[in-house]
Amino acid sequence: MQKGQFKYTFQKRLRVITLIISLLVIIISLRFFYLQIFQYDFYKLKAANNSIRTIPIEPARGLIFDRNDKVIAANQLTYNLELNKKSQYDFDELARKLNPIVKITRDDINKYQKILANEPFLDTVAIKTDLTDEEVTAFAANRYLYDDIQLVIRQKRFYSYAQITSHLVGHIHRINKADIKTLQTTNKYQRYFASQHMGKTGIESSYEDVIHGYPGYKQIEVNAKNEVIQTLVNVPPIDGSNINLTIDIELQKIAFNAFKNKKGALVAIDVNNGEILAYVSQPGFDPNFFIDGINEDAWSKLHNAKSKPLLDRVIRGLYPPGSTLKPFVALAALENGIRKPPFKINDPGYFTMPNGSKTFNDWKKEGHGIVGMAEAIKVSCDTFFYGLGLELGIKRINQSLEQYFFGRKTGIDMHNERKGLLADEEWKKNKFNKPWYGGETAITAIGQGYTQVTPLQLAYATALIANPKLDQKPHLLLYSEKKALYKNNQLPPPVNEKNIKLIQDAMTDVTQDGGTAAFLGKDITYKIAAKTGTAQVFSLKGQEYDEENLPEHLKDHALFIAYAPAERPKIALAVIVENGGHGGTTAGPIAKQVFDYYIKLNNF
Repeated sequence: MQKGQFKYTFQKRLRVITLIISLLVIIISLRFFYLQIFQYDFYKLKAANNSIRTIPIEPARGLIFDRNDKVIAANQLTYNLELNKKSQYDFDELARKLNPIVKITRDDINKYQKILANEPFLDTVAIKTDLTDEEVTAFAANRYLYDDIQLVIRQKRFYSYAQITSHLVGHIHRINKADIKTLQTTNKYQRYFASQHMGKTGIESSYEDVIHGYPGYKQIEVNAKNEVIQTLVNVPPIDGSNINLTIDIELQKIAFNAFKNKKGALVAIDVNNGEILAYVSQPGFDPNFFIDGINEDAWSKLHNAKSKPLLDRVIRGLYPPGSTLKPFVALAALENGIRKPPFKINDPGYFTMPNGSKTFNDWKKEGHGIVGMAEAIKVSCDTFFYGLGLELGIKRINQSLEQYFFGRKTGIDMHNERKGLLADEEWKKNKFNKPWYGGETAITAIGQGYTQVTPLQLAYATALIANPKLDQKPHLLLYSEKKALYKNNQLPPPVNEKNIKLIQDAMTDVTQDGGTAAFLGKDITYKIAAKTGTAQVFSLKGQEYDEENLPEHLKDHALFIAYAPAERPKIALAVIVENGGHGGTTAGPIAKQVFDYYIKLNNF
């Protein structure tokens, strides 16, 4: 091809290409003009029908384990049928429509309406929870029939041991308006906009800040049919931290079952570090019923039951300590230089006030004869302690008891602990506008009168006798993913080593021949240091106590404090059996089951 001809061909092709590009530009421009001018209203309406929605993502609640990594509180996936809370529904019609798949009961409707009135965050509320696999499959297959009902996957709390840990672990509940106010005043509101529940009682409440995580969210674009067009933003939640408790769940089960449906409480503590090994309040309840709201009939039965299953007896039950207080009153006397060995008395079976105004009987009618401090603890001689109490005086008694955390909170990592009561002249004047009498000091020394203690206080005080150097508060948290091992020091009571040794030896003698719990010391390979107690439920007013003919609710409470092994203490506990009679025969065997398991497990 000649040079001139090549140039001509190239220019011709260039013109064709230029013409094609020009035509394309004109066509595209016309299309833009058409869309923007003639189709403007159409696409404006279409864009308006698309919307951006922000969907909160709930964080997973942290799991709760025992000290050996056994799950106590878990999360389970559950399917719910949920309704838009802004829509109005004919529930009879709704129930009729759903009847082929799932039955909607009046309880379901009542629960929905109750939740609807309080649900602060989410757009939908469940009308039916915990669908079976068959119900989920049937609903999904007929989804087109139920445009106004959503099938939603939620996380649901599950308490593996139910009644056994009901007061210890507590439970979560649905967030209500009162909770919202609290969250707002504590600047925690933003943490809950994806949540329906929060901790209500027990560990679930005490460690709510640790167990509850931080919400995430995603922004999606949806069309008028609520179909997702695209995900614009996705911020994952930060799940709550798992926590391990100090509890040994196997020990907890043994302690719980040892009560055999009797009412009462047991607390077991590691005397070397304050870790609570067992935390039992009987009777318990099933906390799983409270998660999504308990129905009124079930609530009424629990709330009004004479056995008070909702009462956490460990930290909120108040009891006269009975003779379990005697070792601490004896220690108060020794620390104040009163009735130190070799001081002894002759017990005739009663004690008469110095002014002759009143005579108090010993539990043993014929008396105990010649007894000193250690013997008085071993045989639980009331007469010895009546006189000792008068010599000490109520002020010094209470001052010493308060050092062992009676009359004040122990500082356990649980909400709503009660401090009990150490009564004195001022308290009685304020309460009854009456004077304090010497006889009231005398009976205070044997654990009767106005004095009230919690089972936790008794257990912790016993641990402080077993190990006078214990400098940790009683606690339930072992560790969490975000918090190291629990350490919360507090100074132990100052005490003379010789005095505490006398009390320790006397408590060891309680389970030996002649002691009030001698039968517990037989046929075991270790020694138990203990003190039995019996607390009156009502005043005898000079009458004989006839246990066989008394109604159950008027029988004495049985109390027992102990630690073991006596020579190398590892575990201390307190047991209270309501209306159980004598402490040694009723509460003592419960304690022994706990000791047997724990000492064998650890080869002490």
